[in-house]
Amino acid sequence: MAEKRSAGTTATTTPGTAVSADGTIIAYEKSGSGPAVVLVDGALCYREFGPARSLAATIADRFTVYAYDRRGRGSSGDTAPYDVAREIDDLRAVIEAASAQTHATEIAVYGISSGAGLALEAAAAGVPMRALITYEAPYIAAGWKDQDVDHLAALRALLARGKRGAAVGYFMVRMVGAPAIAPLFMRAMPTVWKQLKGAAHTLPNDVRVMSGFRAPTDRLAGIAVPTLVLVGGKAAPAMREAQDEVAAAIPGARFGVLEGQTHQVADTVIGPRIVEFAG
Repeated sequence: MAEKRSAGTTATTTPGTAVSADGTIIAYEKSGSGPAVVLVDGALCYREFGPARSLAATIADRFTVYAYDRRGRGSSGDTAPYDVAREIDDLRAVIEAASAQTHATEIAVYGISSGAGLALEAAAAGVPMRALITYEAPYIAAGWKDQDVDHLAALRALLARGKRGAAVGYFMVRMVGAPAIAPLFMRAMPTVWKQLKGAAHTLPNDVRVMSGFRAPTDRLAGIAVPTLVLVGGKAAPAMREAQDEVAAAIPGARFGVLEGQTHQVADTVIGPRIVEFAG
């Protein structure tokens, strides 16, 4: 679940909003020109804090790029109760806005980490897309350790006690696998730590999107969108095997390995693959 921070590089952007099916306002920004692609962030990320803006700047010479704040983050609303179907509706609303503005019947979608999981669920639910590119949806391959840990209950308990920082630390260490000292380093960067804590309440949403962190192969088998499933060459074996499962479940999906890449994939590496597949 990506928590990469923006390097500050941006393209010229135009702000906008879409209205989801339940009335929630979803904020987005548009940049570039050409066929449209919507970027879907992973856990804790939003336009002000994450990889979307720098990636948008990388591909804006080839695409009209829509980066949006997922429900409960940044400038987007957060209508209760949360349901994965509502997040799917949010993505649908942004796609519909992009379609209306670019006069295209279908839009390409790129999702990273839990955003990849959300994009896959949207495609399985029939949200119209021209192409789908995913990077390291954080499913765990069958048989790997910790797949039965109730992360949702643990996060909810911490957040109910107001321990937003502890929830971020739990996510980083227990779920992402970072060293136990990693949250201490993050705390040493006050601005970064504030942004992480500010989105901590949305972590349970990502857990629900990932449906137990098992690839939902039955649902994925119904995806009719041309799909490219990517994984970094430095990914753990469980991540690599899970992406194999995802690609095998989707009819006609292509699978690719980005050599030398971790979960924090470089814009200059993922950008050309988006251009190649969705251009």
